[in-house]
Amino acid sequence: QVQLMESGGGLVQPGGSLTLACAASGSGLDDRAIAWYRQTPGKEREGVSCISNTGETSYTIDVVKDRFSISRNTAKNTVYLQMNNLKQEDTGVYYCAARISPWCSGWFDYDSWGQGTQVTVSS
Repeated sequence: QVQLMESGGGLVQPGGSLTLACAASGSGLDDRAIAWYRQTPGKEREGVSCISNTGETSYTIDVVKDRFSISRNTAKNTVYLQMNNLKQEDTGVYYCAARISPWCSGWFDYDSWGQGTQVTVSS
């Protein structure tokens, strides 16, 4: 069983930056990809970025790939989402999730979720 806890959300002005952190604990972390999802107002939850178990490969959706980057510190069991040039449409709750596979080959098979962290982009 994997436990996840997000941190780093907050209020930021448009154009600002935030770094989210997902601290993972439990067994089998070495075999799991970790992803960031978000739930923005009026929309379904969507996958944003994923990183493989080793951190060697990652995937970020097109709409944010020029502004967001994902990284993983395997020694600290922590995955980060660096978000730059934030826009109002990035406002929402950001969740991290652990996949039952080591690879980021689809937005499915995520069985462990954090509680989420709120990101608000507003002037």
